[in-house]
Amino acid sequence: MALHAPLLVAAALFSIGVGGFVARRNVFALLMCIELMLNAVNLVFVTFSRQWLSVEGHVTVLLVVALAAAEAAVALAIVIMLFRHRETLDVDVFASMKE
Repeated sequence: MALHAPLLVAAALFSIGVGGFVARRNVFALLMCIELMLNAVNLVFVTFSRQWLSVEGHVTVLLVVALAAAEAAVALAIVIMLFRHRETLDVDVFASMKE
């Protein structure tokens, strides 16, 4: 497989993630966009790891997946607490909290 094909897919995934992160106002959509960007980075790690016949990229992907799982758990707990407090998932409402 050519090196440029997975890198183009990763660039497209990362661009979609960044665009969604900038355009969305819903906290769940923002979290999904962050996960999409992390998956694009994982694809780049695996691509170069396979190209250079090395396992460091695969190990890094495992660490990033573990980090993403922890981030998702903590972020969802925070979102649930904010939703109970404000009863909305709009990011602009959370940005105005001054407590």
